Amino acid sequence: MRLLIMGPPGAGKGTQAKAVADHFGVPAISTGDIFRANVGQGTPLGVEAKRYMDAGEYVPDEITNNMVRDRIAEPDAEQGFLLDGYPRTLAQVTELDGMIDATGHQLDAVLVLTVDTDAVVGRLLKRAEIEGRPDDTEDVIRRRLEVYAEETEPLIEVYATRGLVVSVDGMGDIAEVQQRIFDALDSVPQS
Repeated sequence: MRLLIMGPPGAGKGTQAKAVADHFGVPAISTGDIFRANVGQGTPLGVEAKRYMDAGEYVPDEITNNMVRDRIAEPDAEQGFLLDGYPRTLAQVTELDGMIDATGHQLDAVLVLTVDTDAVVGRLLKRAEIEGRPDDTEDVIRRRLEVYAEETEPLIEVYATRGLVVSVDGMGDIAEVQQRIFDALDSVPQS
C-alpha cells in the first residue's frame, strides 16, 4: 500500500500514521523525521538542509525531494509506505509521481482527515499547554490553518481528480477515528 496522509495541523495525522502504517505493514515516513535523521547522520543532504534550517528558511524542494526519494528507495519501503508531510507543493506532487512510477507502482490512496476548525484550535492550544509551547497562540495556530488551506488543500483537489482521496472524519477519540480509517482503506486496491 502506498499512501499519503493529509489534513490540517491538529487533525491527528501523526497520531494515526503509525497505526495505519502498522495495519498495512509499511513504514510511516514523516518528512520531519527524514530531515532530523539526515541532519543527525551528517549525510550530504543533511548538511545542506541544516544550512537552511539553521537560517530559519524552508529547505528547498530539490533537497526535500532527494531525501524522500532516498527514503522510499530503502528496503523497508519496497512493499509500500505512508508519507506524512510530503508533498506540500504542486511541484512535489509531480516529483512524487515520478518517484513512484519508477518503481512500477502507483499511489493507492490519499487519506484526508477532516476536522472542525474550532475543535482543532482547541486541540492545538491544549497540546501547546501540555508540551510547553508558549509560541503556539491561538493567532499563530489559526495562521497555520490558513497556510494549510492556501498551500496544501489545492493538492487534495489534484488527488481528488485522480480518484485517490479517501476522506475520513478525524473528530472523536483515537480508536474511533482509527477504525473509520481502517474501514475506509481496507477496500482500496493496492498497486
